[in-house]
Amino acid sequence: MLKVSGVTKYYGKLLAVDEISFEINKGEIAILLGPNGAGKSTILKCIAGLLRYEGSIYIEGHLNKSIEAKRLFSYVPETPALYDALTVEEHMQFIAKAYRLKDYEEYKSEIFERFDLSDKTEKLGRELSKGMQQKLSICTSVLTRPSVILFDEPMMGLDPKAIKELKKLFLELKEAGCAVLISTHIIDSIKDIWDRIFIMHKGKIASTMDRSEVTGDNEVEERFFAVTGGTR
Repeated sequence: MLKVSGVTKYYGKLLAVDEISFEINKGEIAILLGPNGAGKSTILKCIAGLLRYEGSIYIEGHLNKSIEAKRLFSYVPETPALYDALTVEEHMQFIAKAYRLKDYEEYKSEIFERFDLSDKTEKLGRELSKGMQQKLSICTSVLTRPSVILFDEPMMGLDPKAIKELKKLFLELKEAGCAVLISTHIIDSIKDIWDRIFIMHKGKIASTMDRSEVTGDNEVEERFFAVTGGTR
């Protein structure tokens, strides 16, 4: 479970996130949907413990910057942060050692196969294309089988096959009881996979939608444009 309470973030005098509060339960896929500059990446970085902020964030009841919380969540940033001098295989070994994982080899091989990395295990991080870097970032993040996982614009740079596999992975994480939070500005990319949508605009959550409330095919898009004033 992820709980965000009254989080506010300033960059100097610029208010990027304004008193945001929300919760995501186990086995739930939530979407942060908003135009560029709405504050989506900032709130994800706050949750991941990469920024200072006002308010509180809890992961499975632990403060997000605590060691206990860091063992339980993963973060896939918009721009992959890989090690130039480590191979694809060494990235996975590094994560496995850092999290003291056991019996992870079979799952590692499975996700490598699904994201077309099986034949690239000896390539260095700097040798990978942007799309391949994104795939490796996803693989390292799910290897730990987290309780909470954050994805920031995860489909950027991915080929159609990888996008299909990623959507399947979202649903598998949900079925495993993981709380999944996905940030995006592309409405069509999250069609049919979400349980709850938080529409962000100018640093605030301007509207919340639950799947059970939606009756029409275009309702999400209509609400999005109504709330954001037609921006995308």
